[in-house]
Amino acid sequence: MTVALAVPCRGALGKGVTAMKDFADFAEFARIALPSLVRYGYALTGNPHDAGDLVQSVLEKIGSRWPSIVRTADDPLAYTRRAMANAHISHWRRTRRENLVAEPPEQPARVERYSFEDEPLWQALRALPPRQRAVIVLRYYDDLSEAQIADALGVSQGTVKSQASKAMASLRLRLTPAAEGNTR
Repeated sequence: MTVALAVPCRGALGKGVTAMKDFADFAEFARIALPSLVRYGYALTGNPHDAGDLVQSVLEKIGSRWPSIVRTADDPLAYTRRAMANAHISHWRRTRRENLVAEPPEQPARVERYSFEDEPLWQALRALPPRQRAVIVLRYYDDLSEAQIADALGVSQGTVKSQASKAMASLRLRLTPAAEGNTR
């Protein structure tokens, strides 16, 4: 079953056809890239709900500018990943401030736990700064090259290498005691 989506456009028939084609291109892009973007968002945010919100907000923003993004960006997927990283870092900066309250809540809010949250690797990954985490996730989870990561994050390849090196050193420090404690 094929569903045709129409986007209201003003002007000549040619402009409407172009806008409908651009919308169809974006819908196809979103459909194909969505699983990868959700995985990337999950690795950035650390929970599936925030990952879904991040992906949705970024796709909403780029969808409204899709024709210009396709014209100017070499790789729309890299552009989208970079937008996700930037949006996540911006959100983190806005929300990291403390909120003081007069009295603590009576009952703590029930937080749903996922089975892998207690895994040492996941805890060590969550402890990394956002840029280092993004580099590690793009390199080892999405299997991107250093050049692709640099393009996706808008940094130099040297920055990717140094962030990866720092992240790996931090992960080794955090995971070595856990690994030594399990060998008997």
